[in-house]
Amino acid sequence: MTPRPFDLLDLPSLYRYRSEALSLDSARLLTRGNPLGAAGLMAYFNPSRHIYSAVNAVDGDVLLGGVIHTEGDSFARLLYLAPGRGLSHPDLPPLIEHLATEAGNWGAFHVLAEVDEGSAAFPALRAAGFSVYAWQRIWDISHISADSSASVGWQKAQSVNLHAIQTLFHQIVPPLLQPVEPTPKRASGLVCNEGGRCYVSLSQGMVGVVVTPLIHPEATDVPEKLSALVGKFPARGQKPLYLCVRSYQAWLEPVLEDLGAKSGPRQAVMVKHLTRLVKDEQPVRAAQPASAVPASHIRHAQVKGKEQN
Repeated sequence: MTPRPFDLLDLPSLYRYRSEALSLDSARLLTRGNPLGAAGLMAYFNPSRHIYSAVNAVDGDVLLGGVIHTEGDSFARLLYLAPGRGLSHPDLPPLIEHLATEAGNWGAFHVLAEVDEGSAAFPALRAAGFSVYAWQRIWDISHISADSSASVGWQKAQSVNLHAIQTLFHQIVPPLLQPVEPTPKRASGLVCNEGGRCYVSLSQGMVGVVVTPLIHPEATDVPEKLSALVGKFPARGQKPLYLCVRSYQAWLEPVLEDLGAKSGPRQAVMVKHLTRLVKDEQPVRAAQPASAVPASHIRHAQVKGKEQN
């Protein structure tokens, strides 16, 4: 059967499978909880948000999935697939493709998904056109001894820090991944007081806090900086604090292990490209640094064979 949008008659299925949903957005799961919990469920009935859930009912089996997009972003994220026992169902890839098509209708160029490398959903995502572009591991740093030393302090990022943050991004994130992980557009998160070499973005919610670092390999006193980072969240109460390490920052993992952080399973960070970008040729001086090269102008995008001008 062709996948279709979720409607009110599907509420019993959502309720039945609420504890069997596989989250594909780790930060959202760790900060906001179960995507099919009471709070997450109400979001699907908010017409002002780019959030969509679909159903594929085949021979008595019900498959569910969701996708979300933030207006202005070039990418969308798969939120969840359910139930867990249906992750190897042959009709799951068509449901995933249906969700990706909806993201393309919102103007997204890519759809992202994060999944444990041993998950049964991995083959279904590959069959639906997703490929691995990085790996990541979520570390629980809640119990690292906090160091409030002023010499390695962190401050809230200001607009004056934006250029340094963008330069650091271009130095650390591999060029092939930058179309998928766009350059930060605004100064948010925290910066360390070591001239443009340490930055973390923040994702906070009712159930936890996730920080994603960009730390230059030449930064000094990294263990002290990470301990001081924990000390920046004294008001989080009992909420756990996590740090997400992508494969291009894997050198941080031994540091975290030495500090006593607890690692989660390795996850594949996957992407499905919805568009073909046509770039204008622009002359660039050979000595110009990569971080200063202007973004290529997108002439047009084709989404699922449908051209958008």
